[in-house]
Amino acid sequence: MYNNKMQESTYDIVIIGGGPSGLTAAIYASRAMLKTLVIAGNPPGGQLVMTSDVENFPGFPDGIMGPDLIENMRKQSERFGTLFKDDNVSSIRGTFEEGFGLEFGSGEKINAGTIVLATGASAKWIGLESESKLKGRGVSACATCDGFFFKDRVVAVVGGGDAAMEESTFLTKFASKVYVLVRGSQEQMRASKIMQKRATDNPKIEFVFNTEVKEVLGASNVEGLRVFNNKTGEEKVMDDVKGLFVAIGHEPNTSFLKGFIDMDAKGYIVVNSNTKTSKEGVFAAGDVADHHYRQAITASGIGCMAALDAVRLLADRGVQVKSDAY
Repeated sequence: MYNNKMQESTYDIVIIGGGPSGLTAAIYASRAMLKTLVIAGNPPGGQLVMTSDVENFPGFPDGIMGPDLIENMRKQSERFGTLFKDDNVSSIRGTFEEGFGLEFGSGEKINAGTIVLATGASAKWIGLESESKLKGRGVSACATCDGFFFKDRVVAVVGGGDAAMEESTFLTKFASKVYVLVRGSQEQMRASKIMQKRATDNPKIEFVFNTEVKEVLGASNVEGLRVFNNKTGEEKVMDDVKGLFVAIGHEPNTSFLKGFIDMDAKGYIVVNSNTKTSKEGVFAAGDVADHHYRQAITASGIGCMAALDAVRLLADRGVQVKSDAY
């Protein structure tokens, strides 16, 4: 059985992921006086650090920048004793009864009594060789990170969901014009009505429907796009575009978990009605298990649930916890 007196590199709860879900779990776990480690990733912070204005997180009537929200949550968890490691886990082994072993790419190993998986999801790419070649040289998936570099230039955003609307609206702070390239028709757009209206009302934004990128042009920087209309087959070159932002969704960061726990066909972690996975002592929270809501506030709520589930399991097995901390 797990014994929290085993060794220095053993933690009661190891939380993999440094976004709102993982950090909320850390606050609850460390307040319960459990030895808590957050493996925040490299780079740390999750998708929220790439978000500009967060307007729908309770408690901030004027909104808050995504990176600022993450930094506040990290400081709050550190106040209660949470430890942090900015690294990535390469593999996990073991069971709750014998304890879990986690290994990093460097070969370093640690042990855990319970694990909260909050690794989130990463941006999807179009899949073009020319796109890959120019990543970081005009091709990006983060307007907040890279928008400043396109001041007074023309850029394009690929996507038809809320993320694409947010990216395009944010980019108008810098770019002279923003094309939004949507694969389907206007009626097929996945974005919420309020996000669509914000984008369509912006004079700097122009929508181009039924359009896909065939090639990103340029040798060392983006010099244009070759696109085609998927209704007519007509191709054209958009030579005024000097930056491409891809906003077509995400995929869960779970490749290192294959064979360890159950996942669905898309790689999302399967959980029961709470946060328990197929392996006792391992819990999942946030976008890594939720591909429906995908909100910072729901991720935080589920992070709270995962921490409480882990705390109660440890308490049931004789690990001392601070009972009034949750």
